Amino acid sequence: MARTLIECVPNISEGRDEAKIQAIASTVETVDGVKLLDVDPGASTNRTVITFVGEPDQVVEAAFRLIKKAGELIDMSKHKGEHPRMGATDVCPFVPVANATMDDCVKCARALGERVGKELAIPGYFYENAATSEKRQNLAHCRSGEYEGLDKLSKPEWAPDFGPAEFNDRAKQTGATAIGARDFLVAYNVNLNTTSSRRANAIAFDIREAGRVKREGNPLTGKKVLDETGEPVRIPGSLKAVKGIGWFIEEYGIAQLSLNLTNINITSVHKAFDEASERARERGIRVTGSEIVGLIPKKVLIDAADHYLDKQSRSKGISESEKIKIAVKSLGLDDLAPFDAHSKVIEYMIEDGAEGKRLIDMDLKAFAEETSSESMAPGGGSISAYCGAMGVSLGTMVANLSAHKRGWDDRWEEFSEWAVRGMEFQEQLIAMVDEDTNAFNKIMEAYGMPKNTDADKAARTQAIQDATKYAIEVPLKVARLSYQSMEVMKAMAEIGNPASVTDAGVGALCARTAVIGAVMNVQVNTGDLTDDAYKAKVLAEGAELVANAESLEATIRQRVDEVLSK
Repeated sequence: MARTLIECVPNISEGRDEAKIQAIASTVETVDGVKLLDVDPGASTNRTVITFVGEPDQVVEAAFRLIKKAGELIDMSKHKGEHPRMGATDVCPFVPVANATMDDCVKCARALGERVGKELAIPGYFYENAATSEKRQNLAHCRSGEYEGLDKLSKPEWAPDFGPAEFNDRAKQTGATAIGARDFLVAYNVNLNTTSSRRANAIAFDIREAGRVKREGNPLTGKKVLDETGEPVRIPGSLKAVKGIGWFIEEYGIAQLSLNLTNINITSVHKAFDEASERARERGIRVTGSEIVGLIPKKVLIDAADHYLDKQSRSKGISESEKIKIAVKSLGLDDLAPFDAHSKVIEYMIEDGAEGKRLIDMDLKAFAEETSSESMAPGGGSISAYCGAMGVSLGTMVANLSAHKRGWDDRWEEFSEWAVRGMEFQEQLIAMVDEDTNAFNKIMEAYGMPKNTDADKAARTQAIQDATKYAIEVPLKVARLSYQSMEVMKAMAEIGNPASVTDAGVGALCARTAVIGAVMNVQVNTGDLTDDAYKAKVLAEGAELVANAESLEATIRQRVDEVLSK
């Protein structure tokens, strides 16, 4: 099942005491499902940036526990550091990572702020996208006066969005906290085949949103052009939501563009790379590669791969791992050092740290052996899901072969769309392989619940019914997906490469088998269900899916026979 992932990046006002930092950061992983990604302390700033990720409710809970612990261990009345600050937890932004929107992040910020104010009596402000007024969107405005100026809390114009409106004894220790929602920021360096930081800086000025100051005559030494208020007039750069400078990196012996992409929905990594390459070329300089600093959502690399596949007139309906390779090579992310996606991509870090062995991570032999063992899982439900995944994989293969067929170059987009659709079905069905086993395990857990008292028995009965319904919904979804995926095989049998028509046919056979097998699991799991109306509904839908799949499979086989007889 696709997870909604949100990143949280609290900055705490402690960067020197390792024991305190560890005690505060470790609270994050006391919440199930939350992954601590990074702890980055700074001694001179006396500040630590902590990064973690998880689903919305879990991330809010982890952030609350962190703010609570920071408020207990950090005394702001004694804090000194170079970085602007006003609280023990100075800022706490939420950032969308996967299957999450900015609205989701705003809801997280507001929910956290309410709890921090009511339960911890810590005052603070909502900022950026979570702000309650236009002025408060700017973090610098919210933090003006810093900790030493928090007597402003009692002034009407500075009334906090949450927590006490006074600089009381509690606030004197904890300070105030800014809680916000913002877009994902990518720190991105572009490598140049020059050692000149001045030329690198010129390219950075060409592309960054702020551009450069306009001058009279000579663009470097001429007199600055001022507006009516006396401020310098600027020539904007070519890319929105980009900050940047040029510098020389002694470690690598090259100059780089150091860019901050402050909203990757406006300027993506691949757009910045292409623009930097073109502006460098105009100045007689070549981009040799690039470097991502810190962690990124998987979407950054997938979008880059799709962009370059489009430019090459190639099908985008290929595996995720292949897209990652294309993105790495296209952006030159391995120019200075090997690029390990599993240590750079947030979703992969979460998957790698997940407990337990997943069926889909086994090789074919191990999966077959696990299935044939005396264990009851994986069973028919997981095998049905895998069968459906293999079926649509064959349909997708035909689409990709057709997209690359000599003489069909003008049709690559048509087949790419079918391949992309096929990959979407494949990814969902592969996820259902483990989900079916998880559903079975939930039933076993429910049956293992205590039944000592009447309350225990009632809770156990309800848990069994809930788990049983889930164990029905999972194979029913497999049946739906498998049937829907047959549209890919049908299209490929009709318009795809005739040399691969039998592959489309075999794919249809697999999909039909997946539908029938999944519906069998729906039927067997309804046996102990007490909700008769629900039972009748799912059994009727299952029967309809089987009938439709068998009919469509017969149509596809007929088409295969027609092509083979020519």
